[in-house]
Amino acid sequence: MTDQAQQMLIGVISDTHGKFPPQAKTAFAKADLIIHAGDFDTNEVFAQFRQMGNLIAVRGNMDRQGDPAGLPISEVVQVGEVFIYVIHDILALDLDPQAAGFQVVVHGHLHVPLCLHRQGVLYLNPGSPTSPRRGSKPGAAVLRINGNQVSAELIPFE
Repeated sequence: MTDQAQQMLIGVISDTHGKFPPQAKTAFAKADLIIHAGDFDTNEVFAQFRQMGNLIAVRGNMDRQGDPAGLPISEVVQVGEVFIYVIHDILALDLDPQAAGFQVVVHGHLHVPLCLHRQGVLYLNPGSPTSPRRGSKPGAAVLRINGNQVSAELIPFE
């Protein structure tokens, strides 16, 4: 039997580049947490995401020191029994996620959605809702976590 109280829904987005995608409100309406993997580009977009609820965010390469202020390069998030490492540029990853005990790595930067398991770790890039690349569609992603179980879904925005 599954305990519904332990289930968590996490909205994952990245590379919004100065635009707040209105589809995020619908896609993340029931989210317990939103993770933004960098490149807000403006304090206004950052503020709009903060208004949506609990937000964890990292600084992207286009987020200058003041826009938005004080974001870390990486962040560690624990949801239930699951540890998530958040970083904008996967090439800047300077640890072995599996050895460090992470079940999920969330990243952005490439503007191309990606969801794959490698050596017991889920790597999730939600793509970009505002400027997708390499023929990908605009979108985001959601993580569903229940205890130590994790599933991910890429969400295309129309």
